[in-house]
Amino acid sequence: MSNFEYPAYPILALIAAVLVLIPMPWHLQAWNSGTCLFMVWTAIGCLNLGVNAIVWNADAIDRAPIWCDISSHIIVAVAVAIPASSLCINRRLYKIASVRAVRISKAEKRRAVLVDLAIGLGIPVAQLLFEYIVSGHRYDIYEQVGCYPYVYPTPLMFPFVLVWPIIIGLCSAVYCLLSLRAFAIRRAQFNQFLAASSSLTMGRYFRLMALAAVELLCTTPLAGYGLYLNASGPIAPWISFADTHFDYGRVQLFPAVVWKMSNTAVISFQLSRWSVVLCGLLFFMFFGFADEARRNYRKIIDPVAALIRRRFGSAKSTHESLKSGDKSALQTASVGSLPVYYPSATTFAIPVEKSDRPPQLHLDLEAAASDLSPPPTAHSPTWSFRTSSSWHGHAV
Repeated sequence: MSNFEYPAYPILALIAAVLVLIPMPWHLQAWNSGTCLFMVWTAIGCLNLGVNAIVWNADAIDRAPIWCDISSHIIVAVAVAIPASSLCINRRLYKIASVRAVRISKAEKRRAVLVDLAIGLGIPVAQLLFEYIVSGHRYDIYEQVGCYPYVYPTPLMFPFVLVWPIIIGLCSAVYCLLSLRAFAIRRAQFNQFLAASSSLTMGRYFRLMALAAVELLCTTPLAGYGLYLNASGPIAPWISFADTHFDYGRVQLFPAVVWKMSNTAVISFQLSRWSVVLCGLLFFMFFGFADEARRNYRKIIDPVAALIRRRFGSAKSTHESLKSGDKSALQTASVGSLPVYYPSATTFAIPVEKSDRPPQLHLDLEAAASDLSPPPTAHSPTWSFRTSSSWHGHAV
């Protein structure tokens, strides 16, 4: 079955995986742990989905079991990791907007980083553990999509898997509203904090807030829609852990012509796959063209451009010297290579008789052959020969 998304989707996914990591150095320098977590999780998700789209573009063969085990777990973790990273960003923005001290100590920064790591890494790990409880079998493979996790539809599926992105999104929304309120109340103190901070500007603050708001508006409704779709389908009763994990090692394969017969499956796959790629592209749009990004680009580009100018500038000057006949340039050009021999110019004095006819040269070849001197030796690098009386040649 033809895939209208190929190769557009894997190309965009891999590009987004690279672009989202470009602002990483200056966000690390600014201790923006939530933003760094957002970049890392988004890059991992885009890379995973892009590879799956390439490998399983035309079939649903279980050719890489170990990769599919890793890939299906990445999909489960990224589903809550990106909202959790957004929660870290909103939490930090609220702390900045409601700050009472102009300067923050390094101990407070380290404490904030540890809390962000607990949220951005701890929640995805907990999600993996909960998902394993309700996982019906190892994984599924869908043609044109790749490896995908399978959750057995029981009532425990909702609290263990489906509601986590919604709860995280609601917490982010609360922090976002509190940030706006604190910013409106303490604007003067907020400006003092930004003036004292070398790593945070007003533009970066509002870009972070816009990114968190966009992520909130995208992922939370998508999670709610996924919850609705799963609740609308058949729900099996929970019997036991052993019943849910019966024949757990099996892998189900779905050709595209089969799973695309369900509009619900098509919508679910498209929303879940494209949302991760859009997160990466939106992040680069917010931070890849900012002032600090352009300054960092110049720090990298200027030395490279200077090196290129020096290399090509010296080569151009040597070429121009060679073209103009500069002997010193010729000598310099031959240094470090095989010796180059440039023969000296030979001049001949040719007398011209005044007459109406053009001058004629008469060469006595036999006499010239008999009068040739022996070949030059190492001690006599010049040579001479005699011709008829019409003209004489001398080597210079």
